[in-house]
Amino acid sequence: MLNLRLISKIFGSLLLIEAWLMFWCLIIAIYHGGNDIFAFAASIVLTIAGGVVFRLLGRNADNLMTRRDSYFVVTITWILFSLFGMLPFMICPTSHLSLTDAFFESMSGFTTTGATIIDDVEIYPKGLLFWRSLTQWIGGLGIVFFTIAILPSMVKGSVKVFAAEATGPIRSKLHPRLSTGAKWIWVVYIVLTLACMLSYMACGMDLFDAANYAMTSTATGGFATTNGSLASFHSPAEEYVCTFFCFLAGINFMLLYICVTRFKIKALLKNAEFRFYISMILIATIYIMVELMMRNHYDFERAFRVSIFQVVSFFTSTGLFSDNAAEWPHVTWVVLAVLMFIGGMSGSTSGGIKSIRGVMLLKIVRNEFRQILHPNAVLPLKINGTNVTQSKRVTLLAFLTLYLILAVICAFVMIMAGVDHTNSVTITLSCMGNVGPTLGMEIGPTMSWAQLPEMVKWFCAFLMLVGRLELFSVLVLFTPAFWKEN
Repeated sequence: MLNLRLISKIFGSLLLIEAWLMFWCLIIAIYHGGNDIFAFAASIVLTIAGGVVFRLLGRNADNLMTRRDSYFVVTITWILFSLFGMLPFMICPTSHLSLTDAFFESMSGFTTTGATIIDDVEIYPKGLLFWRSLTQWIGGLGIVFFTIAILPSMVKGSVKVFAAEATGPIRSKLHPRLSTGAKWIWVVYIVLTLACMLSYMACGMDLFDAANYAMTSTATGGFATTNGSLASFHSPAEEYVCTFFCFLAGINFMLLYICVTRFKIKALLKNAEFRFYISMILIATIYIMVELMMRNHYDFERAFRVSIFQVVSFFTSTGLFSDNAAEWPHVTWVVLAVLMFIGGMSGSTSGGIKSIRGVMLLKIVRNEFRQILHPNAVLPLKINGTNVTQSKRVTLLAFLTLYLILAVICAFVMIMAGVDHTNSVTITLSCMGNVGPTLGMEIGPTMSWAQLPEMVKWFCAFLMLVGRLELFSVLVLFTPAFWKEN
C-alpha cells in the first residue's frame, strides 16, 4: 500500500517551503504597513507547525516511491497547499472571506485558474495581493516540479512524481537528471517573468503592479491587482506586452529552452504543435476582429488589439481582459469557448486539453479517411517525426471521453443548482481548462464568482484541481484498484 512515512516526510518539506514563500509576502506586508501583517505571521506559524508535524511522522522513512505513492502525493499536495494557502485570506480582517471562499480563491490561485470571488481587490492590502499572484506563479509550472528543482534528493523516483503532474500526452525529454532539467526550465520561467515585469514598467506601471501582473501573465493565471484587470490602465502598449508574454508562456518551455540555448529557431517553426497553436490564434483573431468591426463598429487597431488579447488570454487560459467580451457578438463566445477547451501547448503553463491533442485528433481523422480508401493500409501516426503508439491513441480517446463526460455531468449539476445554462457550460469549461473568466450575462468575463452557491464553489474548486492535473492523476484515487494491495 501507500508508503505513509515517506509521504508524510514529503508533505512536511512542501509545507515548510510554503511557509518560506509566505515569509516574502510578510516582508511586503511590513514594508507597506498593511493590516495583513498578523495574518501572514499567524499563517507562517501554523504552516511551519503543520510541516514539522508531518516531518516527525515521516521520521526514518525510506526514499523509495512507487507510482501509487506519486499520484497520491501530487493530488494531496495541491489540496494541502490550497488549505494552508487560504489561511492569510481567512485571517486578514480586510477580506472577510468564509472557509469556502478562501479555499476557492487559494485553489484558483495555485491551479492558475484565475477565477475570483473577490468583488473589490483594490481594497486588499499589498501583501495579500502579492500572495494571490505568487500562488499562481508557483502553480504555473507545478508545485512538485518546483520542489524537484530545489530539493532534488528528497525522494528516489521523482520521475514518477513529475509524470503525475506533467501536462500533455507526450512528455518532453528533459536532462538525464530531472532536477537539472527542472532548474533550466525554471530559469526560462524566471527570465520570462523578469522580462515581462520590466516591459510593464517601461509602459508606465509601478513596480508592485508590474511584478504582480508579470507573475500572473507568465503563469497564465489571470489574477489582477485592479478591479478592471489590464483594462484599468487604458494602455494599448501594456495590452500588447501582456499578449506577447502570455503567447510565449503558452509555448512548451522545453522547446523554448532549446530554441534559446541552441539557437534552433527552426525547431520551433517545424514543431507540429506550435504550428497548430499559432494557426488557431491567427484564425480566431481575424474572425473576431472582423465581427467586432462589422457589428460593434470598432476601428481596425482597437479591433485587432482586443481580439488578439482575448484570443491569447482564453487560449492560454490566462483570463486577463482588456475589453468586456460579454458585449461582443454571441458567435465570438463560441470561438472563445473552443479556445478555452483546447488550450495552449503541452509543457507550458496554460490549461485546456492542450494543442498536442488537437494535432493528434486531426491526424487520426485524416488517417481514418485514408483507411476508408485503403482498408489494408498500415498508416502510422507521426508527430514531429516520432510515431505515436497505439497505446497513446487509446489513452487520448479515454482522456477525451472522460473529459466530455465530466463536463456534461458538471454542467448538469450546476444547472440543477440554479446557475443559468450558458454560465453552467462555460464555468465548467473554465474550471476544467483553468481559464478563469466565463461567458454569460449573470457572471460575465469581467465579474467575480461570488454569487455562486456554496456547493457550486466547492464543486468548481474540485474541477480546477482535476483540470490542472489532467483528470487521471486525481480521479485514479477514486478507483477501487488504487486502494487494493496488489
